Order: sequence, then C-alpha cells, then structure tokens
Amino acid sequence: MSYLFPSATITFDAALRDLASGSPKARALAAHALGGVTDPVERRRAVDALVRALDDDRPEVRAEACSSLGELAEPGAIAALIKRLGDGAAPVRQNAAIALGTMRAADGFEPLAEALADGPADLRFQAATSLAEVDPQRAFAYVLKALDDKDPQVVGAAALSVGAIASELGEADKRDTARTALGDKLEHADTGARFDIAYALADLDDARGKSTLVAALADEGRAWDAVTALSRLRATAELSKAVSGKKTPHEAATLAAGRLLALEPDNDIAKKAIVDALVHRKVHVRGIAIEQLGEIGGAWAKAPLDKLARSGKGSELLEPIANALRAIEGRT
Repeated sequence: MSYLFPSATITFDAALRDLASGSPKARALAAHALGGVTDPVERRRAVDALVRALDDDRPEVRAEACSSLGELAEPGAIAALIKRLGDGAAPVRQNAAIALGTMRAADGFEPLAEALADGPADLRFQAATSLAEVDPQRAFAYVLKALDDKDPQVVGAAALSVGAIASELGEADKRDTARTALGDKLEHADTGARFDIAYALADLDDARGKSTLVAALADEGRAWDAVTALSRLRATAELSKAVSGKKTPHEAATLAAGRLLALEPDNDIAKKAIVDALVHRKVHVRGIAIEQLGEIGGAWAKAPLDKLARSGKGSELLEPIANALRAIEGRT
C-alpha cells in the first residue's frame, strides 16, 4: 500500500535527508523512494534509515517505511516489522504484514498467526494472505480456521488463501479438505465473501460457485476476476455472455473475448469483440486487446493490429503492437 505516487525522481542523499528532517509529506515520499534502492552500500543505509522511520510520529511515514522495507527484503528489518504489527494505525500494521509476507519471513509466521487469531479485523484480513506467502504448508490449518471469522472480509481473504494453497501444493487431501470447507461457506451472507469463496473454488477446478461468478460480471470491481475464474473453469457459455453482455465492463469483456478464443480459436463473436476493442476510446482497453491478441491471436489478427499501428489510436501502443505481431508470427 502506498499513500503517495511521486511523479519526479529524488536522489538517494536527498531522500535520506528528507526522511530525517523533512515535512511529513516529504518524509513519506522519501520513505517510498528508498524502497527502490539497488546499490548494495546504499541499500544498507536505506534499511537503517527506514527502520528508524518505523518510529516516526506520523502513520503515513511508518506505513511507507514498512512497504519499502518489504521491497528491500533485508532480513535485519524483520524484528522491527514484527513490532509494527501492533501499531495503532491500521495502514501501518497492514503494510507490516504485507512486508513480512513479501519477504517470506519465517520469523514472522508465529506473530502473523497470532494476528490472524486475535488481531483487529484489518490485520486479520492481511495476515490471512501473508501467512500463505511465508509458509503455505504450515499456513493451511490457520487460514482454514479463519473461514469461520466473524468479519466477512477476513473470510474472503482466508478463502482465497485456502484455494491458493491447496492449488499450489497439489496435495489431494488438502484439495479435498479445501473444497469441502469452501463449499460449506458458499452461501455466506456477504456478497464479497461469497465471491471470494467462488473464486477460490474455481482455483480448485470446482464449479459450484459459477452462478456467483456470473452474477459478478456486471460488477465493476469484480468482473475482471470473475472472467479469470470462469476461464479457469473453461466456462465457454458464461464467457460468451460476458463478451456480449451490455453490463460487462469493457475491460472484462475484452479479457473474456481473449480467454474465450483461447478455448475456442474459431469463435467469430469473440474475434469481432477483440478487434472492436482495438479501437476503443480508452487506451487501456486497446492495450488489453493487444495483449490478448499477443497471447492467442492467429493470422487473422495481423491486419487489424497493423491498421491500429498506422492510426492515431495506436501511437501510444506501438511497442506492445510490435510485440503482439511478433508473437503471432512465431505461432503462425
């Protein structure tokens, strides 16, 4: 999580100076910038400065320091990050948990497990994800138990971790246990939790949550993930509805066209939809269409891509167009 997205670069020495004595905004910016340090000597100095910043009186500075320490992945910072799991500001403790997960910090497993059991809801939510990153095998029992949490967002995060762990480890007993536990929660009262449970089941090639995924195709915030899960289930009929559905967000509809073509290479409706997306008014939708064609496009996709490259709408996308054309050429 980042509070600030600086548009200009900052020198290493300036970042250290600002982190020590700048305004709150400057300190947060500096803490954010130090996460990108690569020089070994500078990394050591950056880590020392960021660990000190974990005691800053402003939560936005502490949160950025946690995030950057996670990016730098310096083992010496783990103890200080564990301490911040008890921070009084939610963004700080969440970023500390994220950092420990990113670092796969073995020493952080027990504190994260305790946080999942007894921490505030915002921390339990993040701990469910971070535990699975630190040690999936050990985490399975903890996140399985968290499916009974009273907070629906924690239930959703736990469900996603249960599905991801069982899928990743590939152990038959864990997959069966996960399917049973997730299936028992599929009628959860909360819409978000139901969706996460359905998504997790799809991760395990279990289609019992398909109707929940289909209902989410009209949801701006969940449609993309719904298409991803339906693709995993090879649900071609539902993907077809997503492509042509008037309520499906353009981004998700374009992804659905690409995923449908991966399953049905001769689907003319999906071809037309993805070619139409190449000239969409939003540049990122055009970018999604180009990316999908790079993955699944055949010879038929060359002409529309060439046409886009020669048009004004393609001027910002020449490199991805070229990459897609090369990928198509390699396949055809």
